[in-house]
Amino acid sequence: MTDVTYTRHSAEDAASLMDELCEVYADAYGHVAGEDTTVKAAAFRDRATGALGARNYELVAARAGGELVGFVFGYSLRQDRGWFAGLEPAPEAGFTDEYGGERTVVLAEIEVRKAWQGQGIGRTLHDTFLKGRHEQRATLTANPVATATHALYEGWGWQRVGTKPGRPGAYYREYAVFVRPLPLRGGR
Repeated sequence: MTDVTYTRHSAEDAASLMDELCEVYADAYGHVAGEDTTVKAAAFRDRATGALGARNYELVAARAGGELVGFVFGYSLRQDRGWFAGLEPAPEAGFTDEYGGERTVVLAEIEVRKAWQGQGIGRTLHDTFLKGRHEQRATLTANPVATATHALYEGWGWQRVGTKPGRPGAYYREYAVFVRPLPLRGGR
């Protein structure tokens, strides 16, 4: 098996990798019955390109033999983003406060090519990204019916806090919302 290397990248670096990121995303999902892969891939490109302008954006890439085999990216959450808008059940007072954009990092995407899945690359990408962050907590969203993915995230220390509606143009009508404390210690 080829050794995998992990590197951190700024938004500027990530912009130059966009075509490769889209290829990994498409490969990671493959064809899913009942889903239009071109719509999903176009939505990913729009999200990924839009995220490049976010505060404290960072990408961690996994390469094997020069090939991009996986990646994770995220950014600091701004108060005005409304990330937790519509969260059900309603969170406790103060939960949505971002304290000047330094409280929460959004783990926006984590993808690994199909042939490389199940080898710990996703977990290493996850841990590498989160260990490099300075925020107090992290959040992510997931397909609300992807129970195997939810179990994986929960095994990595995430807690499901509810669901929220998708924004206009989002791929899903609603999303499961997860949160976990930072800093990440001991691989968890």
